[in-house]
Amino acid sequence: MMASDPDYEVGLIEQLMPRLRDLIEVERVLDHVHLIESDEKERIRQKAKNEGNSAAVDLLMKAITKEPHSPGWFRAFVDALENSGLNYAAEFIQEKTKPQDEAGNDYCVKLIQILSPSLVEMKTDDVCMHCFSSGLLSQDDKEQIEATIRNQGLRGGARDLLKAIVRSQPNWYCTFLNVLRQTGHHNLYELTGGSPDCDKLGSMDNLCSFKDEPAGCDVSMEDSQTAAGADDSIEFMEFSVAGDPQDGDLCQGASVDSRPQPNSMELSQTDGTDLQAAPRGPERAHIVLRDYQMDVAKPALEGKNIIICLPTGSGKTRVAVYITKTHLDSKRAEGQAGKVVVLVNKVPLVEQHYSAEFLPFLKHTYKVERVSGDSQQKISFTQIVKRNDVIICTAQILENYLERSISGEDEGVNLSDLTLMVIDECHHTQKGGVYNHIMMRYLKQKHKNLRLKKEQKQLVPLPQVLGLTASPGVGEATRMKQAEEHILRICANLDASRIMTSSLANYRKDPRTKLVTIEDRKQDPFGDVIKKIMNAIHNHAELSPNCELGSQNYEQWVVQKERTATTEEDHKVRVCAEHLRRYNEGLNLSNTIRMRDSFTFLNKNHEEDLKKKSPPEEEEHVIQMTETERFLFWLFDENKQELQRLSDMPEYENDSLTKLRINILQEFSRRDKARGIIFTKTRLSAIALTQWTQENPKFADIGVKASYVIGGGDQSVVKPMTAAEQKDVLKKFGSGNVNLLIATSVAEEGLDIPACNIVIQYGHLTNEIGMIQARGRGRAEDSSFILIEVKNAWVAEKECVNDYRIDMMNKAIDKIRTLSQADYDRKMEELQYQSIMEERVRMSKKKKKDIKDADPSDVKFTCRSCSKPVCTGEDIQVIDVHRVNVTPEFSELYNLKENTSLRERCLDYETNGFISCKQCGQRWGSMMYFKGINCPSLHVKYFIVTVSGKKISKCDKWKDLSVKFSPFDYAEHARRVVDISDDDDI
Repeated sequence: MMASDPDYEVGLIEQLMPRLRDLIEVERVLDHVHLIESDEKERIRQKAKNEGNSAAVDLLMKAITKEPHSPGWFRAFVDALENSGLNYAAEFIQEKTKPQDEAGNDYCVKLIQILSPSLVEMKTDDVCMHCFSSGLLSQDDKEQIEATIRNQGLRGGARDLLKAIVRSQPNWYCTFLNVLRQTGHHNLYELTGGSPDCDKLGSMDNLCSFKDEPAGCDVSMEDSQTAAGADDSIEFMEFSVAGDPQDGDLCQGASVDSRPQPNSMELSQTDGTDLQAAPRGPERAHIVLRDYQMDVAKPALEGKNIIICLPTGSGKTRVAVYITKTHLDSKRAEGQAGKVVVLVNKVPLVEQHYSAEFLPFLKHTYKVERVSGDSQQKISFTQIVKRNDVIICTAQILENYLERSISGEDEGVNLSDLTLMVIDECHHTQKGGVYNHIMMRYLKQKHKNLRLKKEQKQLVPLPQVLGLTASPGVGEATRMKQAEEHILRICANLDASRIMTSSLANYRKDPRTKLVTIEDRKQDPFGDVIKKIMNAIHNHAELSPNCELGSQNYEQWVVQKERTATTEEDHKVRVCAEHLRRYNEGLNLSNTIRMRDSFTFLNKNHEEDLKKKSPPEEEEHVIQMTETERFLFWLFDENKQELQRLSDMPEYENDSLTKLRINILQEFSRRDKARGIIFTKTRLSAIALTQWTQENPKFADIGVKASYVIGGGDQSVVKPMTAAEQKDVLKKFGSGNVNLLIATSVAEEGLDIPACNIVIQYGHLTNEIGMIQARGRGRAEDSSFILIEVKNAWVAEKECVNDYRIDMMNKAIDKIRTLSQADYDRKMEELQYQSIMEERVRMSKKKKKDIKDADPSDVKFTCRSCSKPVCTGEDIQVIDVHRVNVTPEFSELYNLKENTSLRERCLDYETNGFISCKQCGQRWGSMMYFKGINCPSLHVKYFIVTVSGKKISKCDKWKDLSVKFSPFDYAEHARRVVDISDDDDI
């Protein structure tokens, strides 16, 4: 290196910048850099906080290399790197590293990045200590990782650890492998290429190989660095998973003749009022596609796997019907039987796709059927697949039967039985989703087929895959490269050879967008009273929040306080936190809907709490009430009259509601046939806004007819909407009996809502996918897309972020589409192997976890509110997804109250009441009536759970508890009930 040549040193830094972004940690270096001013350092720190370390490194290096250069500036910067523990960065910038070392290092860094989703599952605290002892981490690194573990958990600490070790000396990789082995991470050790003879990494030749892979999985890697300018990609030459192909062919029972088939099967009978079928016409035999639809369909018509990405309302489903018919026609022409399954992620979509699209076009020549969790099945899903050509179902049903086929538990379904698989809303094909579980089975078989082909054995047939989405989104991406990776991963998960999209500028116009800002209340006496109550609770519980009341940050703070207090059995803080959450919701409601609605919400909860403390009429015992509970009841009663008085004073209403009223009146008045949809954040606000609209005479004068549609998932605050209720509202909206739909985000995605000319986002924006889908609802002529601000909702800011992310997504898709097919295929292969390897580790961990399931006798349940011991895991039995306790001892501990809003009916059981603690009134679950027997069903979130003496800090769902409970013995319990009944008769 030339001595003291500023131009050379600046040029060198610029040349090495890509690697320096990885090697330099800005926060640590800044403490040792004395070449730049304090205000400049602060700007760099803010850059790191807002945009990440890489962006901050760019700003740091710009400040370091800025002219005029002070004497010795380069040496001073090298010293700063060394003093901050970044020795390898210091050597690298002085060109002391060997090219072969750096090449090998790049390869290992790339491998760590690929495997990071699996590596973050490590026991970070143990690995951190061993890495520090081995010299991979400095003291600063260790302290930073330990701090992250305390604040964000082990996964957050693991990410910091991985970032730190790749900045170490060239032999860091094998040292890290040894650490994994020493800390008992044998799966991760093997996954990262560990072997007993891992030597010091000097070149790619010494890289730890996959030769010790367990039997049944052939994996090999070859040198990807063959010459200067190599792309550092990792080539997996062969990979397969052991397992025998499944026998049987469900296609044999399918129709291959052209005779018309009946419109309904034994399984499902329609009443002639299917969703959207009537308006679109019941008899349609010909499908005509627009030019852009035909363009995106073309690769699929050639039998290729693709993703079709078109905006909401552009006819993606119609394209899928066309591809389905063409596929079935071609199979029939070849004398074969086609079998198409259409997968959706929501129950209402099953009926929608069946009635409105697939049945009208295909029923003349093919058998079409639909199945969902709401279907009253008379035959098994396996038989439905055998008997029909097109099956529309929720993805979970197919996954369940694929699993049954493998486990041998029951007659199931194999992927080889299908010839085409259509996946609706395919952007959900990501880690953890049911779509991804299905496609993981597909990818494993695909790569197993590669091995079978080499061995000249018969391949297992796999279906063609067609994905449909309005937007793949960008995930957590903040930069273009990350957005591309996100979209490429979805493509890889779906084994898509291409992602197809098209400009619709010639066919539709984007709706006119308007942002409506609001003014803060000059006075908010109603909110002031709520805040006064909240501050009184803070004082009582000795809590000191550091964020604004009513904000999202406050909500997160109080949830954490409640969770900690529950674990620590601090009932005073726990019950105060519960009430603070409620009052915080009341503040949000008063900023979104009427103060009257907010008061009703608070008063209703107050009355329900009082009921909990009142025993059933036939009971004489007194339910315990603590001093804190008395204080909280008194506090609301003391302010109730004032809250009620203020809630009826319209001069103090929020400005958002005023602006909403003005825009509804304007938009409906200027159109002869207006049809609108308002998206709002919560179910409560959707119902309240509907009531507000229906009670306003000005809306009635211009013909506004409002109704709401909300989700079907269980919530304690608001009764969910059934699929039949959703269908009824959407049918009325389609016919014009309802022309203003007020909905939560359930209506953003998938549901076939007729073209609207008014779309209003009322204080609620989700991510870029939701915004694209909401905008797509306004696809009628002269449409308006209106965003109305609500206090603490940050609508304007979210819109700006979403627009940026949409632009980034579109550019990422365009860039992916410019890749050569060879480069694209290579990337698909890499991502698919990564997914398979991660799945192997996940399944291995799951098996070990199953083995380590806690013994039910070691599990103790105590009341969340009063800490009264309730039962042990030995008392719990399983009925379907429910955990019940039918012991005589347990029946003495609870009260039973009727709750008509909680009614749930299934084929074998129904729930129509809830059980609560006799001592304190805390709700414990519901009473389930199962085949003539009352079975108390417990909800784990209402208990403090202790396993082997250790309290579980977060246990909101039964799946959070790794315990195998006994199945319910119906015959035994029924016998006991009959015996007791006979004794009573005597």
